[in-house]
Amino acid sequence: MSLMKRISLIFRSKANRALDRAEDPRETLDYSYQRQQDLLVKVRRGVADVATSRKRVELQVNQLEQQQAKLQAQAEKAIGVGREDLAREALTRKSGLTSQINDLKTQHAQLQGEEEKLTLAQQRLQAKVEAFRTRKETIKATYTAAEAQTKINEAMSGIGEEMGDVGLAIQRAEDKTAQMQARAGAIDELLASGALEDVSQIGGGDDISRELDAMSSESDVEAELAQLKSKSQPQAIEGTDILAEEPQKESTEDGTP
Repeated sequence: MSLMKRISLIFRSKANRALDRAEDPRETLDYSYQRQQDLLVKVRRGVADVATSRKRVELQVNQLEQQQAKLQAQAEKAIGVGREDLAREALTRKSGLTSQINDLKTQHAQLQGEEEKLTLAQQRLQAKVEAFRTRKETIKATYTAAEAQTKINEAMSGIGEEMGDVGLAIQRAEDKTAQMQARAGAIDELLASGALEDVSQIGGGDDISRELDAMSSESDVEAELAQLKSKSQPQAIEGTDILAEEPQKESTEDGTP
């Protein structure tokens, strides 16, 4: 196989595949039905044209027959008045009309035969078009149902393009959520172990630092409390003396007039 033949074969195979994908059987059936309708219209026009020609021939025959009858009457009238020459001329013209009438009747018979054939063909074609239309609608409904069922099955199985994209989006969202949760857990562990500092907490640190700070704070509180107790002890003694001296002063005042 030559190179050009191979290129031509590849091009035709790809073009055929592209056409198969782009083709919608419903549109093809509608187009075929439209073409049959156009053909039926043409046949009807042909029947109408033949019928018109046949009717025109009939009118011509009628006119010639009327002229023929008129010439017959003129010939008889000429014989009645003794004008044999005029009667002969009238009969001669009548004979010519008879020949035309016979030709026209022959054409009329042919046209009538063609009209009957076309009428029968029109009826057959119309019956076929109606049958095709019924079958077309059935095929279209079946194809639409099969197409819908295929899309539903593809969506349920996840092999459809749209639902496939949705499935991938859900998978990506779940992966990001799991990664975010893992990162949050890792940061919590690092904060708890002291590897990272909590910058939002004042005097923050790890658990050991916070425990040491808490112990130091308790020690400071205990020391300060002890200091306050030590300071408050002499005052209590002095207060006792003052209270003890007060009744003596009162008795002196009471005894003095």
